[in-house]
Amino acid sequence: MLELERITAFYGASQALFDVSLSLGTGEALALLGRNGMGKSTTIRAICGLTPPRDGQIRLDGQAIGGQPSHRIARAGIGLVPEGRRIFPNLTVAENLTAAARPGYWDRARVEALFPRLGERRGQYGHSLSGGEQQMLAIGRALTTNPRLLILDEATEGLAPVIRQEIWTALRRLKDEGLSLLIVDKILAELLPIADRCTILEKGVSVWSGAPDGLDPATRDRFLGV
Repeated sequence: MLELERITAFYGASQALFDVSLSLGTGEALALLGRNGMGKSTTIRAICGLTPPRDGQIRLDGQAIGGQPSHRIARAGIGLVPEGRRIFPNLTVAENLTAAARPGYWDRARVEALFPRLGERRGQYGHSLSGGEQQMLAIGRALTTNPRLLILDEATEGLAPVIRQEIWTALRRLKDEGLSLLIVDKILAELLPIADRCTILEKGVSVWSGAPDGLDPATRDRFLGV
């Protein structure tokens, strides 16, 4: 479904990505791993058109999307749950879930069934929600665009354990229903059982790819250890 081939990206004169390559099949979950500052969020920004790649190819279902405006990439079927949630604070939960909605399977009722807390807080404004509820809302808002690929950038960071479990349970359900997922997260104990494959970035370079069971302790320590 998604293929990145030798992507480079810059912030001004500073190069952030160096020939990053990865691939994701339909219905698969890919874990994008690496320490802080290694290029994971920049890779996501390149996919979504927020930091257009300087060189290389990005293809969705065989169609080139690299360098296209972000709204066209979203319409092509990519939904983003950004780091920091970025919900609309002055809109209600219901309004957040309809602001970017597109026709399809995921409507407000199905999102509320996935995250019952959102149904309970339907009339509350975004700024009045807890951090965990805001994260659920960010995921729900992305789902109402009815994407074929859902990208999540640190969706469980800083949340209470009980809320993290609710989100991981929802992601497992989405995967079981056939939605393709690209996930950045530090909680490997929860992430790796969902993932079909992993790609590790080190200083803006894709240095390792493989199945989760191939991620041995030496590789984890070398590329993911503190």
